[in-house]
Amino acid sequence: MAVEKFPVEASHILMFARSIGDDNQIYYDADYAAGTEPGGIIAPPTFAQSSAQFDPNYFLRPKIGEDWFGSGKEPTGVKKKEGGSGGGGGGGGGLHAEQHFEYHRHLNPGDVLTGETKPGKTWEKESKRAGKLVFSESVTEYRDQNGELVITATGVGVRTERPVDQ
Repeated sequence: MAVEKFPVEASHILMFARSIGDDNQIYYDADYAAGTEPGGIIAPPTFAQSSAQFDPNYFLRPKIGEDWFGSGKEPTGVKKKEGGSGGGGGGGGGLHAEQHFEYHRHLNPGDVLTGETKPGKTWEKESKRAGKLVFSESVTEYRDQNGELVITATGVGVRTERPVDQ
């Protein structure tokens, strides 16, 4: 994921906090937040994930006229092709296994982030039910409007060699 411009607005923080069921006042009440250690409204720890909404090429966003594997009946008006493996590669599947966020400072309303994603480590394990498991990291560095590193997000995906034996 490469995000060229991810504006952080107080309303985005409020809606994100509500969507994850976190009613901590530091995410929406400026008067309350002023009396806390950060001194103002901050974003919840996983807020950086919402940067996908500002990435026009985000792979999970449906694109009109292209096949889509999402929910709903023909969400893009194009029928999904039959015979797909569901996760791709090797007849197995893939899934998001872990996510880590390292905050270098609090994320505040008014910040404008850019994100650059780079590959991280890759490793393998053998499983009894799905064959070889291939783990891979992707590391996204989010920098603010001044070029300062704010968040390092590391995601781990795993792909199976074959579908899990039943």
